[in-house]
Amino acid sequence: MDLSVIFLGTGGSVPSARRSTASVLIARGGERLLFDCGEGTQRQMQRSLGLAQVDEIYLTHFHADHILGLPGLLKTYDLTDRDRPLVVHGPAGLRELFGVLKPLIGRLGFGLELVELAPGDTVAHDGYEIQSFEAAHSVRASGYALVEEERPGRFDPAAAIAAGIPEGPAFAALQRGEKVSGASGPVTPEQVMGPSRAGRTVVLTGDTAPSSATVAAAADAELLIHDASFAEEEVQRAAETGHSTVGQAAAVGAEAHVKLLALVHISSRYHVGKVLEEAQEVYGPTIAPRDFDIIEIPFPERGEPKLVPGGAREKREDSNPDD
Repeated sequence: MDLSVIFLGTGGSVPSARRSTASVLIARGGERLLFDCGEGTQRQMQRSLGLAQVDEIYLTHFHADHILGLPGLLKTYDLTDRDRPLVVHGPAGLRELFGVLKPLIGRLGFGLELVELAPGDTVAHDGYEIQSFEAAHSVRASGYALVEEERPGRFDPAAAIAAGIPEGPAFAALQRGEKVSGASGPVTPEQVMGPSRAGRTVVLTGDTAPSSATVAAAADAELLIHDASFAEEEVQRAAETGHSTVGQAAAVGAEAHVKLLALVHISSRYHVGKVLEEAQEVYGPTIAPRDFDIIEIPFPERGEPKLVPGGAREKREDSNPDD
């Protein structure tokens, strides 16, 4: 099952020529989940993947740089005859927000469901769930963790044959967790399967100060995408506004033992390469993705998360070679 994270907007509150405002798309198999929808999100899609028909949207909070792209995206879906329902999740106040946005969005030709999530709530999916946790921002805000279920261990065909199980349907039944009849009696999956294998975890904080809730949600995660709005000399301002410095974000990544830390929401007043060096002094496996970068996340036994610079644009070129 492929799992990749596409960065559509990695900038701070003010977009720059190179970085758009907050928006991250997670693709898992055939599912597309959008986290935040800053100004210009649909344009960022069209410049890279194409206009992705997302299955769900998760909003971390309702500051303008995280939601201003919503009315345009929803209206474009309507104008392009989307008929699949869309679910938008967010913290308390989501329905009130859409009451304000209703004159901009107008009537839609597809179903729109609004789900308010409290910290600790989960949204179940096939093979994984989205967990909501409290972010430490200046307003009510949520972070989200995509947490996959454990997978069955590896099937050992030699052990099954030794137990008198013929190749064929019985092999498949054992891999599904069913007990089958062998030459000397019943054979259980535990006899021919290795230990369970961990799934993957991806965590997005949205805007936040460093917090124990993030550390807990991101413990041993494959990827943590963390707010890094300020350089270290502005630690007081970060605290006053509910954001993190690059060093604080790196410390969270280190405490959580994440495999890869991705810093976003870095203010445009900074040279990203320089502040990234500050973070890497605290925690080595730290990057600062650019817009249109992709992080591909294999299963743990197959390797570490991998940054693909400009990967979203490459996918666009592969699908539209003459565009």
